[in-house]
Amino acid sequence: MACEVKSPGLSTTIQDQGRPGYYNVGIPEGGSMDQYSAAMANALVGNPADAAVLECTYLGPVLRFTDSATIAVTGAPVPIKVNGEERPEWTQLRVEAGDELSFGPLLGGTRYYVAFAGGIDVPQVLGSRSTYILGGIGGLNGRKLEAGDVVPVGAAGPVPADAPTLPEEFRPAYGKEQTVRVVMGLYDHRLTDAGRQSLLSGEWKVTPVADRMGIRYSGPGVEWRDREQPFGAGSDPSNIVDAGYAVGSIQIPGGTQPIILHRDAVSGGGYAMVATVISADMDLLARAAPGTSTHFVEVSLEEALGARKERSAFTARALAALGIT
Repeated sequence: MACEVKSPGLSTTIQDQGRPGYYNVGIPEGGSMDQYSAAMANALVGNPADAAVLECTYLGPVLRFTDSATIAVTGAPVPIKVNGEERPEWTQLRVEAGDELSFGPLLGGTRYYVAFAGGIDVPQVLGSRSTYILGGIGGLNGRKLEAGDVVPVGAAGPVPADAPTLPEEFRPAYGKEQTVRVVMGLYDHRLTDAGRQSLLSGEWKVTPVADRMGIRYSGPGVEWRDREQPFGAGSDPSNIVDAGYAVGSIQIPGGTQPIILHRDAVSGGGYAMVATVISADMDLLARAAPGTSTHFVEVSLEEALGARKERSAFTARALAALGIT
């Protein structure tokens, strides 16, 4: 089975759960920005969580099916249409040969996911089907979808019966405010006390400058400690001699606009990392539309590990609600 791309949308790529293990040589883990939503889309159609899906950003594609298929759409709230008739989100859907799938304007958030029973069957590159555009690997020829592309879909296994729907209590919220938990360091000592307080008490808003590599925020700014820059560092007060970056790292070039590194971020460079978003809140960042008001809250490493455990338990309860154990 396959589907034809009549219109690609703004930025539609093939993603799975990522390609860990190569960050040390400059290849990011990548994968779906909102991994929970992608995993739930796969669960609704009987796929394993790591099956490849379509990640649609803001303006979605128009797809025509060459055969009957079972699909599901999850993530940011968006009108779903099959041959012009609206269908529900977070629900297993059946389409027939010749049907056309399209989407209305987003009602919140930034990204939504389309899963196909059988998963998207493109070749794996370094163990993943995820598209990494900067490196030109994965997906369809290492790029976003284009009109005229044909997306191949694998053979479907057993599909959950009774057209399951994920209950509302397990669906993410897409509000105008977020609280994002961070672990401070490795270079928070480079901030003055006032600068540290500004980061943790100020209101920061998501700007339109946001993509799979990173999300830029605007806000009150921070203050850096004066020092003579070491040999090899640049002149920006946040510059350091090069270091490796953790996914979720917060950088503040010039002390004005924080940038949070996300799934396709580079693995190192010369900006100080003053804090790191905990893994349990990375999906939250992926759901933030421009203008979203964000407050950073410091937590300990133990609290971050506890939050990761809670997130895993929540995902397990969501799967159990779909009859998956």
